[in-house]
Amino acid sequence: MDGDIGDFLRSRRARIQPEEVGLTPYGRRRVPGLRREEVAQLAGVSVDYYIRLEQGRGAGGSSRTKSGGVSDAVLDAIARVLRLDETEHAHLRDVARPRKPGPDAPFERVRPGLRLLLDTIAAAPAYVFGRRLDVLAWNALGDAVITYSRMPPAQRSIPRQVFFDPAAREMYPEWEAVAAEMVAYLRLSAGRHPDDRRLTALVGELSVKSEDFRRLWADHQVKEKTHGVKRMIHPVVGELALPYETLAPPGDPDKLLVVYTPEPGSRTAERLAVLASWAATSVGG
Repeated sequence: MDGDIGDFLRSRRARIQPEEVGLTPYGRRRVPGLRREEVAQLAGVSVDYYIRLEQGRGAGGSSRTKSGGVSDAVLDAIARVLRLDETEHAHLRDVARPRKPGPDAPFERVRPGLRLLLDTIAAAPAYVFGRRLDVLAWNALGDAVITYSRMPPAQRSIPRQVFFDPAAREMYPEWEAVAAEMVAYLRLSAGRHPDDRRLTALVGELSVKSEDFRRLWADHQVKEKTHGVKRMIHPVVGELALPYETLAPPGDPDKLLVVYTPEPGSRTAERLAVLASWAATSVGG
C-alpha cells in the first residue's frame, strides 16, 4: 500500500477550489482543486516541506517530533486546510506515521466472554467482525439472517462476499452504498495496520479480481463503521431494513460488535421474529 499518504492528500486537495479558501486562481490548472504550494502556504509550511510529505519522503527540519514523525501541529494545519473530518484527520496521522514492520498479526479470535455476550442477544442479529472485516462470530439470529456457519472459514469475509459472490448484488438492494462503506472502513484499517500482511494480501486480491473494488479504493474514502441502516433481501422472509449500532469491545479495539436493531413492531421486526422461531426450532431439532 505504498504511496497512500500522497494519494490521500492529492485526493483531498482536489476537492477544494481556491475560491473556497480565499485564494485568487491564477494560471492554467491541469488538475482540479488546490495546488501543493497553495496547501503549503495556507498550512504555514514551506513548499519543499509539503512536497516531501506528499511524496512520502519525510519532512525534515524542526517540525519533526523526537521520534522522527511529522509533528501534530503540521498535520493539524494540513487537516484544517483540506477540511478533513475527524476520521480523515486520524487517517492522515496513521499514514503520515506508519508503524515499523513487525511480525505477522495472529489470526483473530473471539474471547469466550464476548461469545457469551453474543448468545445473550436473542432478539437481534449480532456479529463480531475483525480488523479485516472477517466474520469471527455470530449469534443464532445472525446466522439465520446470513448462514455463516455453513461457509468455509475462508469465505466468512464481508469484502469477499460483497465483491466475489454474484448473489451479493441481489442480497443488498443498495449494493453500491454497502460496497463503498466497506471499502472506506477497510482503507481506514489499512492505515492503522500497515504491517498487517494478511490485510495487505486481501487488498491485493480484491484489487486484482474486482474492477469495482479498484474504483472504490482509488477514491481514498475513509469511514468508521459506527451506525446506519443495512437493507437486505432474505431468501425466506423477504426485505429487511436493519438499523445497526457498532461497539468496540473494551480491551479489544480491533474488533467490532455489530448489533442490528429493528424498530419494535416494524415489518422487519416481525420478519426477524419468524426467523428467530425458525432458528430456535432448528437448534431444538
